[in-house]
Amino acid sequence: MKKFPRLLAFFLMPILASAAATESFVFLGTYTGPKSKGIYRAKFDAATGRLSAAELAAECSSPSFLAVHPNGKFLYAIDEKADAAKDPKRGVAAYAVDARTGTLTLLNEQGIGSSGPCHLEVDATGRCLLVANYGGGTVVSLPIAADGRLGPVQSHLRHAGSSVHATRQKGPHAHAITIAPGNRFAYAPDLGIDKVMIYRLDAASATLAAAAPDSVSLPPGSGPRHIALRPDGKFAYVINELLCTMAVFAVDAKSGALTAVQSISTLPPGEAVQRGQSTAEVAVHPGGKFLYGSNRGHNTIVVYAIEAATGRLTLVEHQSTQGQTPRHFAIDPSGGWLLAENQGTDTVVVFRIDPKTGRLTPSGQSLAVPVPVCAVFVAAAK
Repeated sequence: MKKFPRLLAFFLMPILASAAATESFVFLGTYTGPKSKGIYRAKFDAATGRLSAAELAAECSSPSFLAVHPNGKFLYAIDEKADAAKDPKRGVAAYAVDARTGTLTLLNEQGIGSSGPCHLEVDATGRCLLVANYGGGTVVSLPIAADGRLGPVQSHLRHAGSSVHATRQKGPHAHAITIAPGNRFAYAPDLGIDKVMIYRLDAASATLAAAAPDSVSLPPGSGPRHIALRPDGKFAYVINELLCTMAVFAVDAKSGALTAVQSISTLPPGEAVQRGQSTAEVAVHPGGKFLYGSNRGHNTIVVYAIEAATGRLTLVEHQSTQGQTPRHFAIDPSGGWLLAENQGTDTVVVFRIDPKTGRLTPSGQSLAVPVPVCAVFVAAAK
């Protein structure tokens, strides 16, 4: 009889371990001000889609975009209010992550030599951080030390040009910097010049250099904002803020060049872009079969099916985010859930993802967070 509890425990251990493995911390970037004080955190359970109450994880200035080191031990945040002319030491901050408690400890801050940082990403080796600066129209690279600290800028590349929008495209506005699978190329959509700039990445030296070709152009007035690549690296998807379109490109594995395949609206068929409407985030599902984009003003997530051979998109649905101004959304690592951050209504809403169709179903879970504009996941320690 005494052996029975031990035997039961033996069979339950894998189940309990699996349950524990579904838990992660969600770190939420915000715009700081009267409501928000910095980076917030909540516990997320991928088995149920449940989120714990949000708590302040780090008090800091407008951490509007976050990135996690591949080892999960470090988190990086921009300071969107940073201006190199006023304070050359501000721009991006490095934090150590306690995977048991979700505590963030500031490691160091580093200047980026530009104004208005808006996006950042860590390379696959964890040795390099890339930052896009909307205000300065630049992209920069910084080395990451073994202890997670950031070194000084190694590459500082300025975009040039303009486009047709009278107020938004008078000059370059780098809006994102995204690294392709394979860790050899980085793509920087520039809203101000209607181009996606293409860079070669040398992670060992933490440097960027122009690729050949060095860019691809989009239709005038598009306003390319963010880019996502399919996990196999064969296709790239650019969401255009001003025209509310999604552009599909085939990727040349050797040169990094982008070749146009398709352009499709992010709004329902027949609907024109209305005043106050624009797009924001784009993400490919981890399985590579579905693409998601957010529509601000329309306040929806658009869902597309991706054709395996051609990368072309077919509209699946538009799902209300149950709030206003979804500046960002994030798909959890399991691929089972999408978290939509409604900047205008201070909520994070959880949706279940149908693995067969990609459709979104509201889970009934909603989290109160002040001015949420970014979310990233870090696996919680058992």
